[in-house]
Formats: sequence, C-alpha cells, structure tokens
Amino acid sequence: MNHFLDIHKTDKAALRGIIDQAKATKQARLNRPKAALDDDLPLKDRMVALIFEKPSTRTRVSFDVGVRQMGGQTMVLSGSDMQLGHGETIADTARVLSRYVDMIMIRTFDETVLTEMAEFASIPVINGLTDRTHPCQIMADVLTYEEHRGPIQGKKVVWCGDGNNVCASFLHAAGQFGFDFTFTGPAQLDPEPEFIGLARNQGVEVIIERDAEKAVAEADLVVADTWVSMHDSQSSKERRHNMLRSYQVNEALMAKAKPDALFMHCLPAHREEEVTSAVMDGPQSVIFDEAENRLHAQKAIMRYCMEG
Repeated sequence: MNHFLDIHKTDKAALRGIIDQAKATKQARLNRPKAALDDDLPLKDRMVALIFEKPSTRTRVSFDVGVRQMGGQTMVLSGSDMQLGHGETIADTARVLSRYVDMIMIRTFDETVLTEMAEFASIPVINGLTDRTHPCQIMADVLTYEEHRGPIQGKKVVWCGDGNNVCASFLHAAGQFGFDFTFTGPAQLDPEPEFIGLARNQGVEVIIERDAEKAVAEADLVVADTWVSMHDSQSSKERRHNMLRSYQVNEALMAKAKPDALFMHCLPAHREEEVTSAVMDGPQSVIFDEAENRLHAQKAIMRYCMEG
C-alpha cells in the first residue's frame, strides 16, 4: 500500500513516474471530446473520503473532479462532521473509515493528525495539506514547469516571502528532483532548518539571501505565496505586511530573473500585496496552468496509491 504523505518520503523513481503519468493522462484528455469518458478507470467502483478540517477551493474541486474522472465516487467530510481527535481517537477513526472507503485524502492543521491517520488506516492516505507541508501543490508545480521549460533538474527556483508549508514542500522537491533553491525573506520567516538540511543532504544548493533582487538573479522560476492566512489577527497581518513588503514580486523584480523565467503562485493571491497584477497577468505567469495541474498531478498520485 502506498501513502502519499510528503515528497521526501516518496521514492524518487515513484515521483518521476507520477509526473510522467500526469503528463500522459492530461494529454490523453486533451485529445478527446470533453464529453467522452476515460477508457482507463482505476477508481471504478471505489469510494474516496475527502476530509477537510481546513476550508478549500482548489483542493476540494480538483480531488472531487479527479476521482470522478477516474470512475470513482467521493464522500466529502468537514472538520465539524468528523471532529477528529475529539471524543474518538484519530486511530479509531482511521480504522473505521478503512472499513467503509478505499482511500482517504485529508486537509488538516496539525501534521500529527495526518501521520496518525496513515499509521492506523489500512487504505492509502494522501496529504491534501497540513500546516507544515503541501506536497500535492508542488507536484503540480513541477509538472507545470516541465510542461513549459523541460526538465526541472539543475534549474534555480527562488521563493519570495514566508518560508511556509508550500515552501517546505518545495525544499523537499529540490532534493528529490535535483534543482537548486533560494529563499528570500525576513529571518523571522525562514524555512525550517530540518527541511533545508534534507535538501542539502541530497546534493542540491540551498541559499538564504535577504536581498530579493540578488536572490532572483539568474532564476528559472520565481514563486510567491500569500503573506497572511485567514486565521491571522489584524495586528498579525500588519506586522507581516511590514516584514514582507520588500519581497513583493513585481515587474522590476521579475526583470532581474532570466528573461524566460516563469512565475508561480499556488492561489488564492492577494493582488498588489505579495505579487502585483502586472506579474500575475503577465507573459511569465503560469498560475492558471499551475491551478489546472493540481487536477492532473493528483489523479496520478491517486493512481500511484491504488497501484500500491
């Protein structure tokens, strides 16, 4: 049985297989009428539980559509439906769900909820996001980069802003896919040293550069994410804006990267905060291809899990 919990916990060959599978199935669907069904339905007669302790748009829609395109059905459960860890243990919930459904995708806060679910489930578990990592998003990002520019191995990726959960999974991917990674942001928001060490131990270069213009020099890909979360207080939002203002991705900053550099953002974005509309809607932006590719990457991840 294959879980998909984090990029650094998945074999390099399996990761490459997931990306190649996503490319192939996306192309296959592009070559047929939208109304046509897929010939290959690996989730036929399967039920997938989609658990959301955290609200979502892209994760919910992309997983739901992906399961249906692969012949399966979904059961969407919110945090209030489940009350994970309150009353019934996560371990017992995992054991019970394993009797009813064939796969679990969970989007949660605490990473330990994910890991305990996977430990005690007898079916595959997929990490739809935790406060610490967001591996499905980065698999979509690797797919998107390679669609536009070819292999990501050996390229320079620059992250601007907060060393958050998406940044963490980018560091995991750097080691597994072999690209160099530069973080530019305030010291208070640096990525976890553990994740930096994991990438460096795989032989890739990881640089911390406080000057955003120096950081993006010769970049092949520039990535940003929101500065604040919906759960942050107003005072926290103001502090973050003050810390991060000099790391906004705008046209002047993108001009310091390679002429053919791409821009990515996992969305939703706060326009004119972490990134300007001129960049988001500009020729270097691939943000909507990136959003679409959540669907294709996750379908390949689910296939990988079921094949295990």
